[in-house]
Amino acid sequence: MTLLLAVAAGALIGLSLGALGGGGSILAVPVLVYLLDQSASQATTGSLVVVGVTSLIGAIAAHRAGNVLLGHGLVFGLVAIGGAVAGAEASIRVPEDILLAAFAALMLLVGGMLAWRQLRHRRGDDPRHVARPTLDDPIITFSPTFACQCPRALKVLLTATVVGALTGFLGVGGGFLVVPALLLALALPMEYAAGTSLVVITITSAAALTVRAGSNAAPDWTSVAVLTATSAAAAVVGARLADRVGTNRLQAAFAVLVLGVAVYTAARAAPALL
Repeated sequence: MTLLLAVAAGALIGLSLGALGGGGSILAVPVLVYLLDQSASQATTGSLVVVGVTSLIGAIAAHRAGNVLLGHGLVFGLVAIGGAVAGAEASIRVPEDILLAAFAALMLLVGGMLAWRQLRHRRGDDPRHVARPTLDDPIITFSPTFACQCPRALKVLLTATVVGALTGFLGVGGGFLVVPALLLALALPMEYAAGTSLVVITITSAAALTVRAGSNAAPDWTSVAVLTATSAAAAVVGARLADRVGTNRLQAAFAVLVLGVAVYTAARAAPALL
């Protein structure tokens, strides 16, 4: 029964990932806790495997399609490692009820952002006219003289650290932060930002998982493996589904799903905190 639940949940996560290009992995922790009976610490560790593997597969596919700027992704990912390590260390020491409450808060935030994006799209707002630096506008140069655009450098450092900390602490990819950071701080075009973000998420997931490998938060690896494999396979189907159904409808449905799971997670975690 447990393996059947893992297959069904993995299919849902994979369809979301494939259809929307990301975001579905945020469902991995609630699935592992409430469907597969893992503790919060075990679930966030197992989620790192789901996030890391699916991001790696997605990054390879995006790179083959020419939608990844590998150098930018590697630099941002390496900067984010410090936050990932710190987040993973903190997660091991935090009570599980607080961990689940923090995760519920994050899901509410992500669900709210998705819903706001849908409302803005329906109103016809177009954010693409915001002035941005160009891709050829470097943050630091050494020739002919040293120059530093320190506000942009600080933005990259802070955002990368926060993204890494979220990945390490809660076992999520943090793509909803990575993509805007790559757009605004590193001036990547949108067609490159989504693919390059997968490189960043792969790096931070691996760093956080390395820290947790030596802890007592090992999940049921069989369930995690089935969840990951099913998710990766379903992502291919999800990509085809997006072309038929339409991304906007799928994003609206996913926003409702995330908010619903967030409310359920908060309701389960809140009594233990009161």
